[in-house]
Amino acid sequence: QAELGVNEHHQNEVISYMRFARFKRGMCLKTVDSCFQDLKDSRLVEETFTVDEVIDMLDGLQSVVHGEVESELINTTYTNVLLLRQLFSQAEKWYLKLQTDVSDLENRELLDQVAEFEKSEYTSSTKKSTADPIKPKLAPLNEGGSELLNKTVAHLQEENEKLKTRLKTIETQATAALDEKSKLEKSLRDLQMIQGDQKNNANQDITELENKVAALKSQFEKTLNDTTANQKFLEEDLVTTKHDLLKVQDQLSTAEKELEKKFQQTAAYRNMKEILTKKNEQIKDLRRRLSK
Repeated sequence: QAELGVNEHHQNEVISYMRFARFKRGMCLKTVDSCFQDLKDSRLVEETFTVDEVIDMLDGLQSVVHGEVESELINTTYTNVLLLRQLFSQAEKWYLKLQTDVSDLENRELLDQVAEFEKSEYTSSTKKSTADPIKPKLAPLNEGGSELLNKTVAHLQEENEKLKTRLKTIETQATAALDEKSKLEKSLRDLQMIQGDQKNNANQDITELENKVAALKSQFEKTLNDTTANQKFLEEDLVTTKHDLLKVQDQLSTAEKELEKKFQQTAAYRNMKEILTKKNEQIKDLRRRLSK
């Protein structure tokens, strides 16, 4: 590590930038000096001036110096942005993300360290031949410039290969899942069609069954009505028949009585009765004899 806490290569780059900045600073100071010299040459030609004239000259000088300094500060800001852009571009080529701490830019200790470094570098550089203070561009890092970057790139490449392999596995699984999803959707559609047909058939069967039940109910009600009417008619007929039967039985009894009465009044009945009476007497007589 060199005096600024960076490696020698980076310190040389810092020295080149400081030379460039010192050159630009010298140009700015020369411009400011020329502003004062122009004022001296163009306005200070008389021995006495009024207060208003002095104020007018100072105001004009202030305006010119203010414009020059502002322009130089803006240009310095833009120059620093371009420098950061070069560094970030080189870092991005190696997939690095650089970070800056703006608070360190106002660290007085660090600023004094840089000032001391610039002073010592300027003193030592005066002993050497003057080189071009402005380099056109920072040279990009070569392949063997940093072992850490090489390791980082190798690690990233390895991770990239792992991610590619994992991506292929995920794509295969996703394809299989999509195929399975397509099969399930087809099965679901078939099942829905079957269920729809079954539902239609079931609705048709239910409708037919309802019609049959309605017809049977109508027929049953009709049969029930007919049966009720027939039962009522049969009950009435039974009552009439019972009445007729009783009437016939009464007539038959009366006829039997009359017939018996008429039969008793006949000569044959009387003769038979006399014969039976004689036979009974003979039987009684025979029984008496037998008993003796």
